[in-house]
Amino acid sequence: MAFSASQKKQHIMELQTYLHAIALINENIPVIVPDGVYSKETAAAVKAFQKEYGLPQTGTADPATWNKIVSVYRSYLMAAPMPYAAFPSASFVAHKGEHGQLVYIIQAMLQDIGGKYDNAPKVEVCGDYDDATSAAVRRFQQWCGVPQNGDVDSGTWNLLVSCCEHISHTGVK
Repeated sequence: MAFSASQKKQHIMELQTYLHAIALINENIPVIVPDGVYSKETAAAVKAFQKEYGLPQTGTADPATWNKIVSVYRSYLMAAPMPYAAFPSASFVAHKGEHGQLVYIIQAMLQDIGGKYDNAPKVEVCGDYDDATSAAVRRFQQWCGVPQNGDVDSGTWNLLVSCCEHISHTGVK
């Protein structure tokens, strides 16, 4: 059966999308941008995939390669969640005035705790380590019996993570 140019582009895009996702998890596969064009970069990614998974290294997505790509892609989607190391190091300290992804995560944990316990302050999840965030961290530190400086060091981080895990495992409402 012959494919139209549009259908062919869609098939290539699907292949590239799967390879892109696999490459995010497996560093031996080069990351490609799905664009629907079977370029030399796509062929190189297919060839790297074939090498990684013990298939003949042709750079062509034959049926065996296609089936293996789909199988690996689906296995990654169905795998247990990967841990995400958001806290940079044991010596790092997050404090008032900072902003970014780590602050969002800290605020989300404080928000979760604040939503489960009446006497916990609620904070806005905005990504800016502001006065309200610092005050909520101090309150949390007080509950945990650690120095109340409003900064999140690795000890306070670990307590926040443990508290949130406890909430999710026990179903505290």
